[in-house]
Amino acid sequence: MTAISRRLPSVAESAACVAALCLWLTVTALGVGFRPEHTVMAVVIAALFFAAPATRRLTVALIPFFLFGISYDWMNLLPNYEVNPVDVRGLYETERALFGIGGLTPNEWWALHTFKAADFMAGVFYLCWVPLPVIFGLWLYFSGRRNLYLHFAMVFLLTNLVGFTFYYIHPAAPPWYVALHGFEAVPGTPGSAAGLEAFDAMTGLGIFDALYARNSNVFAAMPSLHSAYTLTALLYALRGRGISLAWRLTLAVVTLGIWWTAVYTSHHYIFDVAGGIACSIAAYLIFEYALMKWPAFDRFTIRYTNYISNGQQH
Repeated sequence: MTAISRRLPSVAESAACVAALCLWLTVTALGVGFRPEHTVMAVVIAALFFAAPATRRLTVALIPFFLFGISYDWMNLLPNYEVNPVDVRGLYETERALFGIGGLTPNEWWALHTFKAADFMAGVFYLCWVPLPVIFGLWLYFSGRRNLYLHFAMVFLLTNLVGFTFYYIHPAAPPWYVALHGFEAVPGTPGSAAGLEAFDAMTGLGIFDALYARNSNVFAAMPSLHSAYTLTALLYALRGRGISLAWRLTLAVVTLGIWWTAVYTSHHYIFDVAGGIACSIAAYLIFEYALMKWPAFDRFTIRYTNYISNGQQH
């Protein structure tokens, strides 16, 4: 066997990669709309997959994160507000009744009590919502904790799928929507950085304005998946042996910071945050104490771990 042949994937692996990329790009182009970043991502995935065995194992390991991004994008195929009525007033009034401060929701109260240090930290915390869990996952992968990495990555994906399901069961408007538009749900309303605009103004970066301007569906506030992602990472930081105290403390502080930021910036109600926490814990319990008890799924996980560990299928 030549050195080149050892570097290349098998025919079956190559066919699976090409077929998956073609399916993703075709459905996206026909149902969602093709954007330049789709081409960039497809090229990067293909390049990593075919470049070398090490990058191919990494590409396969990252499949749960790729599926997360694709599933989020594909929700545009059928917006949730076309499936069920949007809850605008009900959630607002329930929040005010249970958690109200002087007749205001916590979001409204915080909007009247902002200060610059809090505005800055809110932006810092919210910038961590996806990057920090991904960095944690890559650290697990490159430190040789491939089995723990795979469990974390798959629960991260499952957390999203649980949350996305509830977006369709109970479409809900965020607090800033009520503040800007009242209680009538208007499809196509552009997203807003809300309280995070203060961070953009302070830093001049415009990160959140650009990010939320691309949000094509603002009625996906319940549950708050912002509140779930770093919690999922924290659960596996606590579960794994030999995970440093620095990682555990960082994830704990950022998780609490994101929960507070979600309310402080009027992106979510306390109910939304609680829903995100519930999604994370439910996904963890379903995966570890139900799916992993299923022999066929356990065997699949073992094969997956073996593949991303040494490239061999068993």
